[in-house]
Amino acid sequence: MKRRWQAALGIALSVAGLWWALHGVPWADLGQRLRGANPWLVLLCSIVATSIFPVRAIRWGVILDPVAPGLPFGPRWRAVAIGMMANNLLPARLGELARAYALTRERPDVRFTSSLASLVVDRLFDAAAVLLMMAAAMLDPHFLGVADFAGVSARSAATLAIALPAIGFAVIIAVAARPQVAISLFRRVARRVAPGIEARGTALLEGFEEGLRVVRSPRRFLLVLFWALVMWLLNALAFWIGFRALHINASLAAALFVQGVIVAFVSMPSTPGFAGVFEIGARVGLAAFAIPATAAAAWAITFHVVSYIPITVLGLWYLSRAGLTYRDFQQVAAHRNDEVAS
Repeated sequence: MKRRWQAALGIALSVAGLWWALHGVPWADLGQRLRGANPWLVLLCSIVATSIFPVRAIRWGVILDPVAPGLPFGPRWRAVAIGMMANNLLPARLGELARAYALTRERPDVRFTSSLASLVVDRLFDAAAVLLMMAAAMLDPHFLGVADFAGVSARSAATLAIALPAIGFAVIIAVAARPQVAISLFRRVARRVAPGIEARGTALLEGFEEGLRVVRSPRRFLLVLFWALVMWLLNALAFWIGFRALHINASLAAALFVQGVIVAFVSMPSTPGFAGVFEIGARVGLAAFAIPATAAAAWAITFHVVSYIPITVLGLWYLSRAGLTYRDFQQVAAHRNDEVAS
């Protein structure tokens, strides 16, 4: 029942998002923009956008190294492709679960809990890199920071969001550095405030501690941050190439800012593939650089399609070769929920 409500909410937000992102956009002008795109730059945009996924697999190896030293690139890359495909096609945000399971299915020497916990670190570094770049983009003199979504200025929303990864890192580092102290503190607080979550939260913390070891090493920490910055700079470059393909006069700073806004919006519930919420993020982010709604919508549609198709096709190919199905991921999710609840 909970999953049905989540799916219904996601569909509603996606439909509302598409309506909001496209309202006031003349269809004839939008079609003209799309037809006028430079096909070679669109192709280059797609290639650069897809190149971030091998980089993600490289970074994941650094995160996993404390628990799975010398893990080959191949299994990591295939698992990343399967996970990204799952996010694009399957409901209930199964991408991270699918990615962790695909790796442990191919490499049984990697524990599922460690694989899953490593993705918490993976996503936290994503947030840190994206929001740092977003903050830098706001120094651009062409950044307006105008109110464009629910009356909140882009500058205010971005400034508030930058604090989130810092809080997340503080929690992760505390758990990884002193796991027993963190677990004991959690149990004390939970026992007083919400006794029902004590056993479940303790089990999660104990299972995830192994996968968080990367943050104990300053060298590994900096190496993961380096690859995170490389990956998201590549993604921003793909955004900028897309701007040029659609004849949008926006800087790389605009691409960095739009990237951050889109990342924030796609974290909301939506349909598989982030339909609607991606387009909202594009329109809000580009409005902060005075880009008209029609141009923003044309870029969002084009980039969404050309970044969606290649990794989805690759993920499906690896999924078929691995002999995995949607039911496998459902069973793992159900087993995980039962394990945590017990």
